Amino acid sequence: MPIRAVVWDIDDTIFDYASADRAGMRDHLRAEALLGEVVSADTAERALARWREITEAQWLRFADGEATFDGQRRERVRVFLGRGLTDTEADAWFKRYVAHYEAAWKLFPDTLPVLDLLAADYRHAVLSNSSVHNQDRKLRVLGVRDRFEALLCAAELGVSKPAAEAFHAACDALALPPGDVAYVGDQPDIDARGADEAGLSGIWLDRGGRGGRPDLVRITGLDQLPGLLRGNTRFGAPSTFG
Repeated sequence: MPIRAVVWDIDDTIFDYASADRAGMRDHLRAEALLGEVVSADTAERALARWREITEAQWLRFADGEATFDGQRRERVRVFLGRGLTDTEADAWFKRYVAHYEAAWKLFPDTLPVLDLLAADYRHAVLSNSSVHNQDRKLRVLGVRDRFEALLCAAELGVSKPAAEAFHAACDALALPPGDVAYVGDQPDIDARGADEAGLSGIWLDRGGRGGRPDLVRITGLDQLPGLLRGNTRFGAPSTFG
């Protein structure tokens, strides 16, 4: 069956999350005068690396059902600062960080051109391991919310990628069988392999050119996606792009 719809990841797929997080946290730490306090004599780069490590660890707790979405945010702040903050204090600190983070929001340069190229031939939706509240606002601020028929997120679904139920929820929202749907994301296992195992056509967007996963269909930029979908590459087998 031909691909009739593309379901998209957001962060580090169409939206440059890593750059925004990096710039936002650096500006936040400067504004809070916390660099020396977080890790004595540490550099901004190491503080940022620590924030990313804590974020990944707490996100896994959320994905495993061990923490709520707001709870994992609060724990990120507490662990990062090494303080027993109240929920109100942790929320306030995170809100100040978010203001800096949002100021750095931007789409990847290839996002809009590819969405334009695919608009006439494919339906589009989003599946994200975040919350609808956050991702709906993000897509609206970035000016692309109306490009997607449906937006589904783990916080509301109660299940996260790579669980098949998450991918099937996106297919259900489009009223299409998994075999008619491609999923594009930046994580080889959570996104591409998870989609494959759920019966979709998983595509790993390997922007960093890491490679090393011959079991997956891989592209290194969204500019390669239209050709892949339209049959210029043997779909369903590992890509030779990049």
